[in-house]
Amino acid sequence: MPETTGADPTPKQSHLDAIGAQVLTCTKCALHRTRTLGVPGVGPATARLMAIGEAPGEREDKEGRPFVGAAGRLLTELLEGVGLSRQDIFITNVIKSRPPGNRDPLPEEVLACSDYLDAQIAVIQPEVILLLGRHALQRLLPNAPGISRCHGQLIRADERTYMPCYHPAAALYQASLLPALRADFEKLRMHLGTQGERPAAPGVAGAFEGAKREAEQLGLF
Repeated sequence: MPETTGADPTPKQSHLDAIGAQVLTCTKCALHRTRTLGVPGVGPATARLMAIGEAPGEREDKEGRPFVGAAGRLLTELLEGVGLSRQDIFITNVIKSRPPGNRDPLPEEVLACSDYLDAQIAVIQPEVILLLGRHALQRLLPNAPGISRCHGQLIRADERTYMPCYHPAAALYQASLLPALRADFEKLRMHLGTQGERPAAPGVAGAFEGAKREAEQLGLF
């Protein structure tokens, strides 16, 4: 079964859970015919930080939870390195169903899921929205420069604060991106004022190597 967002009975949490329930039965686009489970997202309605990726992958599709594979392990370690845990934030994707073969989302699929993502943002009202990769950047900041130019910047738009970052999966494919990703999370820590230490090389490097081995076993390289 998909993971719920928590036991908080407040109206705000109930509203967020209701959005998730709609995702699970959604038939707005053709992806509902090929998915195993919809993946609404996980985390509390009171989250200060919201992380948005691209789309569910194979494991996410089977488990109904976002970022549970190799990239998810690296994301968890990066968050913990700046004093945050996955339970502190809300994690979701631009689209809520896995595209066949993990292909890029189609424009009509992004559009079909847009109401769900917009509603989640409106309910949570996070202090910062972390945009993980180009698809999240294009969806929420369509006029921004490419991810390689604006990653790590705090961008204020539509009365919200965004920080684009490389997707953790990109750092698995291209190890040279890991220092930039680590530096961007340190900027996030400074902005949020969390007390975690900057990820030390052994910790993050260990997480990276473990995630890379898992990715290799899954045939991602």
